[in-house]
Amino acid sequence: MICVSISENNFEKCLDLIKKFELSEIRLDLCQFDKTQIEKIFSSGQKLIATCRPSPSMNENERLEILLTAIRSGAKYVDVEIETDYSLKQKIISEAIMRECDVIISYHNFDYTPTLEQLKIIVNQCFDMGANVAKVACMVREPSDNARLLALYHNGKRIVALGMGELGKISRIAAPFLGAEFTFASANDEFSTAPGQISYHKLNTIIELLKNS
Repeated sequence: MICVSISENNFEKCLDLIKKFELSEIRLDLCQFDKTQIEKIFSSGQKLIATCRPSPSMNENERLEILLTAIRSGAKYVDVEIETDYSLKQKIISEAIMRECDVIISYHNFDYTPTLEQLKIIVNQCFDMGANVAKVACMVREPSDNARLLALYHNGKRIVALGMGELGKISRIAAPFLGAEFTFASANDEFSTAPGQISYHKLNTIIELLKNS
């Protein structure tokens, strides 16, 4: 399954976009919608991930309320960073459990890809913290970085492991074939929310070609 990461700041355009894809991630830190708009988006009946990364433009209490609003309105998943304050993380997880919303605990490294042993420890930490899905996204500097990230799929757990950057693109294509919960794409070539993200049209075309070859 492909998850399209959406940062569209126009509310009506965002509503139109989410109808086009099986699963979408709404980057609430980038979209900056008000509470009523968030409620409308997440109660639309579409399968959505609520993500709100830390930002200088909001404090942690504001970020918490944004994510809780999305969960209460019908988010399928909520994404919270592994380094998030314990108290805030527990409030999000508790609300998600009550609302049958799956929790993604995510680790991002924009500098390098750790060793395989370190990556395994990170994944286990995510699950120990209460994740339903562990997400690991790391900058790929050399091909062996992809190999370490993709090796995380061998244990059969609910994982999203992806490489960032140009060299990491192959991991986004391979992930669905190795058991990833989903892989990420951008809505189009203009609106990427991560380094090396491929547009939905291109990624879907490649995946379908491989499936049918």
